[in-house]
Amino acid sequence: MSAEVENTNEQQQAEGVKLNGLFAFKLGMSTIFENGEAVPVTLLQYRPWVISQIKTEDKDGYTAVQIACGSKRASRTTNAAKNHLSKAGFENGAEFIREFRQDLPEGIEVGQKIDINSLSAGDTINVTARTKGRGFAGVMKRWDFGGGRASHGSGTHRRPGSIGNNKEPARVMPGRKMPGHYGFVNVTTRNLQVVDVDAKEGVLFVRGAVPGARNTIVKLVKV
Repeated sequence: MSAEVENTNEQQQAEGVKLNGLFAFKLGMSTIFENGEAVPVTLLQYRPWVISQIKTEDKDGYTAVQIACGSKRASRTTNAAKNHLSKAGFENGAEFIREFRQDLPEGIEVGQKIDINSLSAGDTINVTARTKGRGFAGVMKRWDFGGGRASHGSGTHRRPGSIGNNKEPARVMPGRKMPGHYGFVNVTTRNLQVVDVDAKEGVLFVRGAVPGARNTIVKLVKV
């Protein structure tokens, strides 16, 4: 190994590896002021993530960086997970395992930490998170239907109306908007902006709203 590559590895070990994005946890919303204007921001808590596996085209069919965060109790972890994550420093497995599909940074190794400065103020990002679950809901709440007549005698105030066709094809077509479980699905909000990154406190400030409830894990990808 050349001295140049060794220096790169030592620097990455000290500062952390920079990827095309980060995973963070939603704290909530707040307001900051820029040039006298109130700006709504979402606060995201960054926790230490460690590289647990490096996936390559030859071995895995695609290129990606697998990362892990948090610890689990030994009784809650399989032996396979313990063996897989032991090289990354997780004795009893990790609470969260995620990955970024991207080109591999130079000198990347299992066990290196991810640098919060992978994102910086001014970056445009796509944010993916699981939305709040709202349980079973009707079509007016779930799909914003207008509903039926509100007049006296009407018995279809909040019903969906007709859901079928004629004799042919004599079935309900796939994708029909009907009552059902509302929320708790992965949603991507595109082209949000990173307002600030507080590396000391491990907090990222993103302009606008981010999907999900508090403590939801959020994926941030640089555009």
